[in-house]
Amino acid sequence: MGIPSRYGLEQHGLKPLQTVHWNLAPAQLVEQAIRRGEGKLTQDGPLVVVTQPHTGRSPNDKYIVREASSADEIWWAKNAELSEEQFDRLQQRALQYLSERELFVRDLYACADPANRLRVRLIDEMAWSNLFANNLFIRPPVEELPDFHPDFTILHAPELKANPATDQTRSETVIAIHFAKKVILIVGTRYAGEIKKSIFTILNYLLPKQGVFSMHCSANVGARGDTALFFGLSGTGKTTLSADPQRGLIGDDEHGWGDTGVFNFEGGCYAKVIKLSPAAEPEIYATTKRFSTVLENVVIDPATRSLLLDLDTITENTRAAYPIDYIANAVIPGVGKHPKNVMFLTADAFGVLPPISKLTPEQAMYHFLSGYTAKLAGTERGVTEPQATFSTCFGAPFLPLHPTIYAQLLGEKLAQHKAQVWLVNTGWSGGPYGVGQRMKIAYTRAMVHAALNGELNEVPTELDPIFGLPMPIACSGVPDEVLNPRNTWADKAAYDRKACELATLFTKNFEPFKAQVTREVIAAGPRS
Repeated sequence: MGIPSRYGLEQHGLKPLQTVHWNLAPAQLVEQAIRRGEGKLTQDGPLVVVTQPHTGRSPNDKYIVREASSADEIWWAKNAELSEEQFDRLQQRALQYLSERELFVRDLYACADPANRLRVRLIDEMAWSNLFANNLFIRPPVEELPDFHPDFTILHAPELKANPATDQTRSETVIAIHFAKKVILIVGTRYAGEIKKSIFTILNYLLPKQGVFSMHCSANVGARGDTALFFGLSGTGKTTLSADPQRGLIGDDEHGWGDTGVFNFEGGCYAKVIKLSPAAEPEIYATTKRFSTVLENVVIDPATRSLLLDLDTITENTRAAYPIDYIANAVIPGVGKHPKNVMFLTADAFGVLPPISKLTPEQAMYHFLSGYTAKLAGTERGVTEPQATFSTCFGAPFLPLHPTIYAQLLGEKLAQHKAQVWLVNTGWSGGPYGVGQRMKIAYTRAMVHAALNGELNEVPTELDPIFGLPMPIACSGVPDEVLNPRNTWADKAAYDRKACELATLFTKNFEPFKAQVTREVIAAGPRS
């Protein structure tokens, strides 16, 4: 049923006993999901699914298999390991389990640049997560499907559970990558973000070895062809700020920066939709009204099937997964020139970082390796309110290689293409979380536009006395007092104490990197 590949499931060790659905169209997948009771249609056509108990990623359940071809390259300090024997046992159980079930197979591409393209096959027990993958990745032309031969394969068995006692895993959930076998195994979690991020991890391993800088960032392009990048963890504004009606959207989350420019890894977007505003984020809001959009853990009115986007009854990490062409100004294919501006986004829960600052190249390296932000509620299991955290390269959970490898590539690209880096605080102002207020999206958009159109290059700056960050003294559409965070605090002494507290955390966090960077980069950190 569907469009099968001549590279069949027997090549993966599967012996299917039930129906296999190959590369179904979105409408067919929606029908299958409804038939199987996996989700519900809203009044406007999207499919709503519930992924409980996992409503976010499970970083503690992610593993890389220690095997000869990759063992010497992996950053084991931050990547948990499975033995080959452990993986083989789990894989055999998954193959037997999947062979006994109705299956949905999806053949897809990652990377909009054909020179770096990765062919991915998802073998799945769920119709809705197959639709999710179809929305998120690049869809091959129909005529290419019969001869599709995957580079990597995902075995997705969310209803199968690991046995921590016998499998020696941390829980019943396992997301495991075997680079030599080119297999990704996902069991024990319905949260589809694990599919997306496992492919990102693969590309973070493969591309740097080819001289391509792999990035956890969104990207857009202006009318003059000027590309901009937006780095940041989930919830810091990558999707919101890149979905700009004045600029074309290259992609919202994962990109490569190679010899010819920037390219999207994906063919879709995965946006947070909690309290989504049609006024502030009209492009993303419109996708929640489109047929075949997948809405994860969004609450709906049981009588009318209308969306209740303000409710976090299931989780605050409510999500919409949709093809990128659902955004009217999407760039197809998702490629752009070398960037002129790079934004580092942070949601500062301390409320002390400037809303925008113009970084020197050394400060850019320091803040890239630091990757400071706040983990926002719902993006990971157990996170119920913002927590200050440092995620190196703005994506530590997805980095199989040591972070200095990615930092070196960033430094080379910035120097070669003369890109300007900005640090943008989308977090709190006027006080820390619980006291201050989240920065207004309108202000952040105004500052980003001013940076991208060159306005801020002509504005004088003043240095933050603790962090040494150059802060513009004026910006169109933003009150002057907002630009210096100390001015927004009623209690200036409390600001000074909180700023010194965060500076100490920065300095402590950077200790492991000091041996690998220059004195100038070390000196680019906080001054106290």
